[in-house]
Amino acid sequence: MHLSRAVVLSGGPGAGKTTLLNALGQAGFPVVPESGRAIIQAQQQQGGRALPWADRQAFARAMLARDSAHYAANDDAEGWVFFDRGIPDIRGYCRVAEIEEPPALDDGITRCRYYPTVFLAPPWPAIYAQDAERRQDFATATTTFEHMRRVYTESGYRTLLLPCCDVAGRRDFVLRALEAGSGTASQQGTGGVPSAGL
Repeated sequence: MHLSRAVVLSGGPGAGKTTLLNALGQAGFPVVPESGRAIIQAQQQQGGRALPWADRQAFARAMLARDSAHYAANDDAEGWVFFDRGIPDIRGYCRVAEIEEPPALDDGITRCRYYPTVFLAPPWPAIYAQDAERRQDFATATTTFEHMRRVYTESGYRTLLLPCCDVAGRRDFVLRALEAGSGTASQQGTGGVPSAGL
């Protein structure tokens, strides 16, 4: 896969990233789910401690390993691939958690380059909800968003805020932004781009 085809959706928790990722998947695009939630679910089932409320550094290392594997697994994909968070998100997490970064994180951020524009979901109180894996309050979610925006800027990416609108509008916003940058986005998925307004 040409590295610039790996598109990251980031931001704070509970801002609608996963819903948007699912909509892009339904439109025919390959998608890569968030590593953090999958790790939490697996660790809870196994009785492990690589959890953000048990061993944060182990959790960060697990995310780096999983995110690196996901990136490598999509190396030969064609067209756009959408990632629910990227490797730089781990740096943002470490800053929020006030822990040391995994030793290989800097190399991972340098080596695994995504599309130059990262789409950020801003804090959105109307849809924010906690659950079994998302235990942060809204204030922490907002702080996380600010760290993610800073980390991606520091890592050489342009950040673009997603509008606070319905999922069809968000999906179209992303695809139109990519199309404007390359002229190919609307032709990559099997479902096309519906005409929902932004």
